[in-house]
Amino acid sequence: MPSFTPRQFIILVLLTLAWGFNWPVMKLGVADYPPLGFRAISIWLGLPVLAVALVWLKVPFRVPRSAWPELVWLGATNMFVWHACIILAVKALSGGRAAILGYTMPVFSAVIGALLFSAALTRRAWLGVGACAIGVGLLLWHELTNLSGRPGYVALALVAAATWALGTQLLRHTRIGLPTLTLSFWMTAMTAVVMTVLSLLFERDQLYWPNDVTWASIGYNAVLIFGFAHAAWFYLARGLPPIASTLSVMFIPVLGVFSGAVWLGEVVHWQDWVAVALMVVAIASVLWPSRSAAKA
Repeated sequence: MPSFTPRQFIILVLLTLAWGFNWPVMKLGVADYPPLGFRAISIWLGLPVLAVALVWLKVPFRVPRSAWPELVWLGATNMFVWHACIILAVKALSGGRAAILGYTMPVFSAVIGALLFSAALTRRAWLGVGACAIGVGLLLWHELTNLSGRPGYVALALVAAATWALGTQLLRHTRIGLPTLTLSFWMTAMTAVVMTVLSLLFERDQLYWPNDVTWASIGYNAVLIFGFAHAAWFYLARGLPPIASTLSVMFIPVLGVFSGAVWLGEVVHWQDWVAVALMVVAIASVLWPSRSAAKA
């Protein structure tokens, strides 16, 4: 197993809890509010939290002009597509199902790493990809057999996961020699602009002053997700090997499913139970070190 410093381990635990519980929180936030507008407000309010962190830690804000094209591409793959697609999926699907689909990211990351970055993909990893495909198929089958289901939103969640996987690989191979917090701040700022433009284009007539529940959800997302979780993820993704930096995602969708069932009374169908098991198997098969690696 990869070794964690105490600081990395604490960040990993806090990240898992923050992201895991956020799935029912987001579901509550977008229940009666336009999803893109919800996301835009959350990011704008989270941005000052990140700015305070940079000032407190004496991290520079400045980005060299030559680094901006790559930084925009990192923002697009790590945040723009993910946040737009996944919040629309959360609005239409149960929070638990969206969590399972969104956190297929490590499996996509393994495939992308093999195809684009010459990373070795073992037989066990391919087995994990197959388990993931079956799990997604079960979720999609449930949507197709339910008259109120929306399989198109399942596809949106998978697009979000695949794009985030690409972004994670690009972040690990980035040539930008800047602190992770600097990159996180500017990617978050760009995402705030993108989400605002999308909301104004598609939700202008639906926007209104949020109610108390929506504000509470926005506050959770502003402080814990955009003020902490994304910066924490980028820190782990850049500073640890792929296995270590993506370890927590094995637990986040499970936490999302069960917290959604407890807090929101979401019905957990047998397909969801099987899908949870398959996703955990799939992700573990991709991330868990082999015996030879463990001995080394």
